[in-house]
Amino acid sequence: MGLFSFLTQEIAIDLGTANTIIIHNDKIVVDEPSIVALDKNSGKLIAIGEKARQMHGKTHENISTTRPLRDGVIADFHAAEQMIRGMIKMINSKARLMSPSLRIVICIPSGSTEVEMRAVRDSSEHAGGREVFMIYEPMAAMLGIGIDVEAPEGNMVVDIGGGTTEIAVISLGGIVSNKSIRIAGDDFTADIKEYMRHQHNIKIGEKTAEDIKLKVGSALPDLEDPPPDFIVRGPHQMTALPMEIPVSYQEIAHCLDRSITKVEAAILATLEHTPPELYADIYQKGIWLTGGGALLRGLERRLEEKTKIPFQISDDPLHAVARGTGIALKNVDMFQFLMR
Repeated sequence: MGLFSFLTQEIAIDLGTANTIIIHNDKIVVDEPSIVALDKNSGKLIAIGEKARQMHGKTHENISTTRPLRDGVIADFHAAEQMIRGMIKMINSKARLMSPSLRIVICIPSGSTEVEMRAVRDSSEHAGGREVFMIYEPMAAMLGIGIDVEAPEGNMVVDIGGGTTEIAVISLGGIVSNKSIRIAGDDFTADIKEYMRHQHNIKIGEKTAEDIKLKVGSALPDLEDPPPDFIVRGPHQMTALPMEIPVSYQEIAHCLDRSITKVEAAILATLEHTPPELYADIYQKGIWLTGGGALLRGLERRLEEKTKIPFQISDDPLHAVARGTGIALKNVDMFQFLMR
């Protein structure tokens, strides 16, 4: 076997709706937006990741840019396979005589159905995976934060990604109560797009709405350290004449209110189904926030006010799930919760 060990490559993939991260040898080797640009006529891959994101919304009729994942699950099987294969190739930039067989640990939403899990497994196998293991995202997030998931104590995580928000209580290496809701970063972006259209009569694309979310996104209308207004440029809906509008964080807090309320309700529902002993642990230790959505200004304060339980943002919320998947990869034989 020693002879063939160099032909096997071990990688951990955080296949996200917004970003895909690949870890190899404990290092993040790929961190790209989950988006592909395909030639409409031949179906051939033109670009993936950041290059494809720059084309998004700016293509002509022969090129289509797609996001293969919607709400945390694979929506376009062909594009997903092309994307996984292309991103794995980014690791192996050196030309090789034989492409290595892959051992992959990949994370999936905790609310995935059998069919959705099958789609992830098939895509990974078609992209060259010989052994494919799957791990639930909240479990990976916990490992990434550095918590001992196999200890007999309750830990709770809220992972707000691009397509899904994963809420789970974990104890003894298993998920005790969980909720996976399809309200997350993408919905916040859609809310902003809709708000600009209704409130200001201005048409904006996904990329601009994303920029507004990053620059002035907020969960509370009163922040201690408010960001400056963001200038939005675009065509008027009726006249198609150019417009320039300053957008404040208070407006965005108002427009995201409905979606964040749904996240709050899901957190309370998960706590409701938590056994009292574990609830006491969580109350004492607090709840962890991970994922890109954790970076929304004022979110942990708002959730604290709602649940009366302290919230803390993990050190590197964007990469917590990916790092946890990397830890699972190193302990494949030890962790019972990995699914083949």
